[in-house]
Amino acid sequence: MGAVHTALLLGTGLFWTVVYVLLIRTGLRERTFGMPVVAFATNLSWEFMFAFVRPAPGVMHVVNIVWFCFDLAVGYTVVRFGRAEFPYLPDRFFLPALALLLALAYPGMNYASEQFDEGVGTITAFGSNLAMSGMFLAMLAARRGTRGQSPGIAVSKLLGTACASASMLADPDRAARYDSALMYYLYAGCLLLDLAYAGAVFAVRRAEATTRREAAEPVTGGAAVEAV
Repeated sequence: MGAVHTALLLGTGLFWTVVYVLLIRTGLRERTFGMPVVAFATNLSWEFMFAFVRPAPGVMHVVNIVWFCFDLAVGYTVVRFGRAEFPYLPDRFFLPALALLLALAYPGMNYASEQFDEGVGTITAFGSNLAMSGMFLAMLAARRGTRGQSPGIAVSKLLGTACASASMLADPDRAARYDSALMYYLYAGCLLLDLAYAGAVFAVRRAEATTRREAAEPVTGGAAVEAV
């Protein structure tokens, strides 16, 4: 394994670990969850599968175990604060619906891995990442703000996935095995959606800061008119 490939794998682990830490910290501070629920379910399933059922080789085995533990903490924020994000869903249905989603996610991820990648997690990893990037954008729009999200999360997600894509291309064996239009589509799609998400988060965060600043400014015009 080349030094560049190893460095990119370590970069993937580092930046995605930062994503998890920021998601957990922001979720606890703002009393919400920062990862879309469907993305959480597929992520947890993938990491459990390739940490314990079909362990990935080398350094990624350790990384997947660490990520699985972080995903459990993300899951705590989903269970603890998730009901408030779905006000149209009766409280008694939230946990059963979440349990059903988790029950469906694992076999779906397993079947997709066996069908398209001979049980390896590469295609499902990039496919679920592409879907996750779209879900982050959708969550930003649905919440009409950056609650549970931050520029740090967006940038770290962008860099982590970019390192993962680059690591595939830097390894001659893996690059040859996955030399297909589908994989290049997944690489490009993840990059473009992550760039869009990062740009959207920065834009919405600036708008929120402007709104807070305007709300904090003293209103003097109306008082002066009233005094006259």
